[in-house]
Amino acid sequence: MTVLVASPTATPRSSLNLDQAYEACRQETAQWAKTFYLGTLLMPPAKRRAIWAIYVWCRRTDELMDSPQAQALPGACLAERLDLWEVRTRSLFNGHVDDSLDLAMVDTLERFPQPLQPYLDMIEGQRMDLLRHRYASFQDLELYCYRVAGTVGLMTQEVMGLDPAYTSAPWSERPDTSNAAVALGIANQLTNILRDVGEDRSRGRIYLPQEDLVRFNYSEADLMAGTINDNWRALMAFQLLRARQWFSRSEAGVRWLAADARWPVWASLRLYRGILAVIERHDYDVFNRRAFVPRGFKLLDLPFSYLIAQLR
Repeated sequence: MTVLVASPTATPRSSLNLDQAYEACRQETAQWAKTFYLGTLLMPPAKRRAIWAIYVWCRRTDELMDSPQAQALPGACLAERLDLWEVRTRSLFNGHVDDSLDLAMVDTLERFPQPLQPYLDMIEGQRMDLLRHRYASFQDLELYCYRVAGTVGLMTQEVMGLDPAYTSAPWSERPDTSNAAVALGIANQLTNILRDVGEDRSRGRIYLPQEDLVRFNYSEADLMAGTINDNWRALMAFQLLRARQWFSRSEAGVRWLAADARWPVWASLRLYRGILAVIERHDYDVFNRRAFVPRGFKLLDLPFSYLIAQLR
């Protein structure tokens, strides 16, 4: 995807077609986030379009660092791209439109007002990727996961909405839905990290906390060599347990989402968590096999997610 920086003069919104803009966002989401996209199809049209627009903004942000074009650029150029993207993002929140993808995002912000800060935090997460390729502790990694993925929960919570019963429930029964939204994003990112260990090492990046490598006596050299032994299996089992705990934290908030959002979010949560089970079935071989949930299983799981969504 080509990422453009903010131009001095906004493109007149009247010259752009909003339906075509959202269709471009739909196609982008369907191509690059198949499991996530399947969940969005269960939402009402207005909500699904907004989620597509937010996803595309997030992908454009990610591409600043991870596209083939970006990989060939020196660090100073990447830092400048992030700075310009921050300027452009701030302009989006002021209604500035440069292209049709901007138009979809601005329309989403008008329909579902939300704070700017999560978007700035995600850009800061990309800056972390520019400066750091190792994380000493899980506390360090958690901050990274919040910035690049937990923020998505905050971006989308205004679109999802809450069940009216939430505001009438006793305070003691109301979870912090923002914390739950962040927890789901962190759980998803931890899953990404575990699935992509082999791919990330080829770029010189190791996201597994260094303290965990030491704890399980598995060296960085072992990881770079793709060594699968009992130490590796124990290390990965520990990481999968941690990711599942974050998914569990998110469930309290999902139960209080608006009725038309619970089913798609439950479906996405269950299917993404299913990647962890696939990693186990592959005997933790993330160096030679990519873990994904087969499409047939996704379709079969939808009725179960629907039933869970009705229970709240």
